[in-house]
Amino acid sequence: MTKNTRQVKIGNVVIGGGNPVAVQSMASEKTEDVRATVEQIKRLEEAGCELIRVAVPSREAVEALPKIKKEINIPLIADIHFHWEYAVGAIEAGVDKIRINPGNIGGEDLVAKIVEKAKEHDTAIRIGVNSGSLHPKYYKEEDIPTALVKSCLEYIRFCEKFDFHNIVLSVKSSSVVDSIKAYRMLSEQTDYPLHLGITEAGSLMKGTVKSAVGLGVLLADGIGDTMRVSLSADPVHEVQVAYQILQSLGLRSYGPEIISCPTCGRCDIDVIPVVEEIEKRLMTMRTPLKVAIMGCVVNGPGEARDADIGIAGGKQEGVLFKGGKAIRRVPAEDMVEVLMGEIEKLIDDVKEKEARD
Repeated sequence: MTKNTRQVKIGNVVIGGGNPVAVQSMASEKTEDVRATVEQIKRLEEAGCELIRVAVPSREAVEALPKIKKEINIPLIADIHFHWEYAVGAIEAGVDKIRINPGNIGGEDLVAKIVEKAKEHDTAIRIGVNSGSLHPKYYKEEDIPTALVKSCLEYIRFCEKFDFHNIVLSVKSSSVVDSIKAYRMLSEQTDYPLHLGITEAGSLMKGTVKSAVGLGVLLADGIGDTMRVSLSADPVHEVQVAYQILQSLGLRSYGPEIISCPTCGRCDIDVIPVVEEIEKRLMTMRTPLKVAIMGCVVNGPGEARDADIGIAGGKQEGVLFKGGKAIRRVPAEDMVEVLMGEIEKLIDDVKEKEARD
């Protein structure tokens, strides 16, 4: 059960207040290159990205923001460090949210300029505090989670002095344990919506594991209103991994779920290429189905029967199951095409039923 936090509207997406955990990513193209940035965001939209953040390190990037926003369909977030005037410029350019770490913006008078401009334009602010960029006053704090939370709460109180409450919070660390501790502490002390992430998580494989562990623990606790999986990889993977984490916890649906065996000496068919090909073909499908691809007779028939559709391997062949019933035997070399054909029929049936309803 997700904690009931305040609602914050970011463009056409509302986070908090029991709404589904929103998935976001960050463009890796130079923001100044409008065409490349828009093309990448379009790919992210197709993958299911619901909020997109872009870096704003220059005046040229500020000037690119309205051009980018005009061409995309999801809310645009500007990420600003050090330069308060870029934050003000981004708000004036019409972005839906800005992300700042007040500790590296400068004095309170400069942060105040940003908050006042955001209030004037009804623009949300994410106060994003990272372990790698804490305010100098917290450098000597021995406990990193405590330092992150103290810093974040201080910035909240500062914003509230201006009667500004259109706030999202994050307290990220590259340490999974520190991140979990910090988010749990912050969740107990505020009802503002929380943006989850493990910062600088790493490569596709290692970053996926760290994010799945850290964010999965928090989401299972009911903590988190929006999330980004930070990977040193194509940002499309960030979106895909985020949805897989949410789907594994039953929080969001992201199309077909593949259940496949880990393979062992009992397998009579080569499961791995079948799984990889089916997964590749299902990548853009969003109808929720459970697809089982099993390699032997130990767990195979049972798992396949529990799925909407599946294959259980035998000696150089498989048994096709649909709706819990064995349909027919399929030669190993035909399994991918037969299974995909049946999946597509099943998806068509689901869509027709939804249209009638």
